[in-house]
Amino acid sequence: MDRLSDHELRRLEAVAGVNGTIEDLIKRRLDGEPLQYIEGTAQFGSLELVVDERVLIPRPETETLFEIASRMVRLPEVIVDLCTGSGALALALKQHFPTAAVFATDISVDAIEVAAENMARTDNSIYLAIGDLFDPLPTSLIGEVDLIVANPPYVSESEFASLPDDVKREPRVALVSGQSGLEIIERIGASASQWLRPGGVVVCEIGEKQGIAAASSFPGIPVVIRRDLNGRDRFVLGVKP
Repeated sequence: MDRLSDHELRRLEAVAGVNGTIEDLIKRRLDGEPLQYIEGTAQFGSLELVVDERVLIPRPETETLFEIASRMVRLPEVIVDLCTGSGALALALKQHFPTAAVFATDISVDAIEVAAENMARTDNSIYLAIGDLFDPLPTSLIGEVDLIVANPPYVSESEFASLPDDVKREPRVALVSGQSGLEIIERIGASASQWLRPGGVVVCEIGEKQGIAAASSFPGIPVVIRRDLNGRDRFVLGVKP
């Protein structure tokens, strides 16, 4: 990174003195540290969330996922957020559906710690569990979930090298799925029908070139591919018959 935009400079000036001197903050940004890590927070809808090097930075695409999911269900009793990271989706859905029981899982201990900070910060009570996808969920939820959401890792090993430097500063485990980039999406798809009740909804974020492959990864659930605000394939949306 050679220079900062005026917008970035204004944001750094706003946190200078609290998070460091302006010179130090500019150097950190020029060295590739994400702006949100320097600020210490990121906005997700109406929520201001703690973010740092332990978690992926919430993005506008995931806000769109939230909007789609919240329109697809009316009064859900049970919501599951896989690969929760900062807890952004889980906490936004709990705020939108305050009577729902929201379960959020992540394989990263660090991510769950940040999600717990954000739960306290936003005063939205959710159930947090460390573990791989559905594994840490109570088996009593099998066949009882109204909504499954996920923003899983979907970058391939080969794609990682071409990511911008500041994106590479985010947790690799939250970005890279494996050789194809579809590994985690396929595992979510293989189990989603088992956990959903009839009429239950699944919404999963995907890479822009993964639409066709991802659509075939949810056996037992008819799915469609939805596009993001830039017209790119970005979400798998399905309803269990």
